[in-house]
Amino acid sequence: MPAAAYAGKECVCQFKRGICDQTCVKDMLDTPFYIACLRLRGRKCLVVGGGELGLEKTEGLLACDGDVIVIAPEVKAEVEALAVEGSIQWIKRDYEHGDLEGKFLVIACTDDTDTNIRIYDDAEERAMLANIVDVPPLCNFILPAIVRTGPLAIAISTAGASPALAKRMKREVQELFGEEYARMAVMLNEVRGWAKGTLPTYQDRKVFFEGIVNGPEDPLQLIRDGQEKRVMEIIIDAQKRAEAELAQA
Repeated sequence: MPAAAYAGKECVCQFKRGICDQTCVKDMLDTPFYIACLRLRGRKCLVVGGGELGLEKTEGLLACDGDVIVIAPEVKAEVEALAVEGSIQWIKRDYEHGDLEGKFLVIACTDDTDTNIRIYDDAEERAMLANIVDVPPLCNFILPAIVRTGPLAIAISTAGASPALAKRMKREVQELFGEEYARMAVMLNEVRGWAKGTLPTYQDRKVFFEGIVNGPEDPLQLIRDGQEKRVMEIIIDAQKRAEAELAQA
């Protein structure tokens, strides 16, 4: 598997320097990345390569309900098992021109530089999302480390500078933001409809929700202490106050 470009290594990107001089990544840390959350449900997502990294990327796409197709002449047993059970489609051959048609994004995990470059160029021609794993100049999007707890997702990116540091930060974030945050998000979501239908302005809704989250009684600590019922009482009291203020206006 090609590693991220570094000086002295054989070039693995489209610049074909022969020996890498880091031309391809010199502005990487200065590049402002636009952070977005993609809705993959029902969208065709292509993974080229079925090794350890291919399995990791396949599982990540499946976790977000992507419609995953894997192209590789050989794959790990776990990838084959996903194909057998019908969770993914496995096309048992090498990548071919035209494989990107109708796809939303492509992630490539091959050890062939020419194939990686071809995949990236094909994706760029279609203005589609492409990530060639561990080859930053062959990516128009990068994959941050993700912490998932219920509906919450926290992305951690070092702009490719240090995946090891991102993984450490992920562990620390997981310890900092536990299940109580996910539960709080669900409880607040349950009153969003009421807030939108009752409170006339964005500012009114902002004051309402911030009054609950940052109130004199910490709802997150209450959830940690097993007092979820008290959190519901706080939310109901806040609703009553907001309705009373509107009636007086």
